[in-house]
Amino acid sequence: MYPKINEVLFIQVDNGDEKEAKHVYKSRISEITEDSIFMEVPLHEGTGRLKKLYMGDELSAYFLTEGGVKNYFNTHVLGFFDDVIRQVRIRKPDMEEISKIQRRSFLRVQAELEIALGFKDGKKYISKTEDVGGGGVSFYAEPDQIIVEGDLLSCWLLIPYKNGSVEHVPFESEVVRVKDLLNGRKLIMLKFNSIVDMERQKLIRYCFERQFDFRNR
Repeated sequence: MYPKINEVLFIQVDNGDEKEAKHVYKSRISEITEDSIFMEVPLHEGTGRLKKLYMGDELSAYFLTEGGVKNYFNTHVLGFFDDVIRQVRIRKPDMEEISKIQRRSFLRVQAELEIALGFKDGKKYISKTEDVGGGGVSFYAEPDQIIVEGDLLSCWLLIPYKNGSVEHVPFESEVVRVKDLLNGRKLIMLKFNSIVDMERQKLIRYCFERQFDFRNR
């Protein structure tokens, strides 16, 4: 079954930051349409602070039914609507996507894309991504490249589509994790700090294309 208007959604956000992904937020459903759910801006359960969401953010959500049963689904932010209070529009899942088992399969796809990286000290690198998503990307760094958590980078991605067109997607990001690999290289995980909605949509479009390819193999 679907949640109802005025019911509470419990939400976790995937933006590439593993620590942030553990936080749980609450929101009230204000409207449900054929393809969308509108909800209030989520609040952190512990602190009561508002959680700012961005177009394309991947969400793991659940709502409670009789007996305290948790009903999980994955979704993403489609847009925003200003009424009396600000509303967040998220994708309404298909009925069969709602499960009593939590599945954290966000819209993040493996992809080897060219990424240009600019550091605050003026250094610039070109590398390849390991995966990309609506909330962030991961890329490979060589052993001699010094990159630490908290570094701020100006980046752009080169995104090729199935129709042959190519887009450059610029964004500002922050390093949220550095993972040492067995071959001496490092996997650097970035979250988006600033990205224009139109540019994020280009990346989401690419992710959907990749997901479609994977499903049809």
